[in-house]
Amino acid sequence: MPHVVNTDALLAEGILSQPQADLIIQRSRETMLALVVNIVLCGGIIAASLGFVFWIADAVGVALLGAAFLAIGLGVLLKAGPLYRLLGHAGTLVGAGMLFSGAGIELIDKYPDIAAWIMVPLGAVAAGLAALAFHKSAPHLRFSIGAIGLMGVALHLAGAFYAIVEASINGLPLAAFYLYATALVAGAGLFTNVRFVTALAIVPFAQMLDTGTAYWHATFVFYSPEATFTILQMSTLIAASVWVISRTSDRIGRHAGILAIMAAVVGNLAFLVGSLWGDDVAISYFRDQAPNYQEFDGDWSAYNTAREAWEATFFHISEHVFSVVWGVLLIVGAWFAAINAKRGLFNASVTFLGIHAYTQMFETFSDEPMVYALGGLAAIPLAWGLWRLNHKMFGAPEPA
Repeated sequence: MPHVVNTDALLAEGILSQPQADLIIQRSRETMLALVVNIVLCGGIIAASLGFVFWIADAVGVALLGAAFLAIGLGVLLKAGPLYRLLGHAGTLVGAGMLFSGAGIELIDKYPDIAAWIMVPLGAVAAGLAALAFHKSAPHLRFSIGAIGLMGVALHLAGAFYAIVEASINGLPLAAFYLYATALVAGAGLFTNVRFVTALAIVPFAQMLDTGTAYWHATFVFYSPEATFTILQMSTLIAASVWVISRTSDRIGRHAGILAIMAAVVGNLAFLVGSLWGDDVAISYFRDQAPNYQEFDGDWSAYNTAREAWEATFFHISEHVFSVVWGVLLIVGAWFAAINAKRGLFNASVTFLGIHAYTQMFETFSDEPMVYALGGLAAIPLAWGLWRLNHKMFGAPEPA
């Protein structure tokens, strides 16, 4: 939904007729309700599949129950009418989910030495067969077939990742795997035309530079060991996505757009890290050369001095530089998104403007009232300038 329409205002101005306004409202309602139904359905399928696998905790039992769900679901899809197809999809995918997840868990638990060698080709074959069947099947079967293909992709990547972890592979080979996973997930999302899947491609893409998240009790953490490189990485993805949007079909452009939004979110989080800590560029790649505390016989002062001297050998970007550049880019990004009706990027820019202001208020300027006064005065002509630029560039009506 690229544009926001106030149907009441347009009706009052005579731009829309009542039937036209009713149609817009109906389409919007149908889109939102379909989204809610799909979220609840997919969440229920995932929860039920994994719940049964861990509850039964027996390979034969999981296989039999999964096969039963699959058979019943397929029977409903093939024989029942449209009214019951949602239930048929649910049964089919709960069964398939139990078989795929159960197989992966059983292999890793009971046969760890050969698990990856089975999971990788098995997932690839399942995804390939589903892809072949996707366009040849009846339209009402494609939801389940596409989802089964995604399960195959997940099993394939899980097996490959398990092999990499077991072999303790790091560095460029690990980054290459994450790039492969990015391309595969994005391609699967585009093939099935599910933008949520495409959005998930940002996870392995960010992990190429060890950017990720962590959780422990009541604490959720985002970390970016190379804030500068992550910002450049995400900026490259945004630029590539914009290029794709401008040169491809609307279907492909929507998927590129969701990737651009996700890249903007991760890039802004990297800016947040930089605005708090600054960045010693590339330091995380030389951790093995850092001074070792054990070598200083417990002399914390000597260790700290050596550590600071080592960190000083890297190019340092101050947290203040990140704060200023981030603020400017957020304002420019919000303005650019607004004039081009890119609501996703606009919402991300405005959200992070609030986060940026909130963070700096407490971290940097909590006891500097002059900064608030000068910043507020500077924002007024900036707002006026953006308003006038809109009139000049797009011929917006002048105020009466």
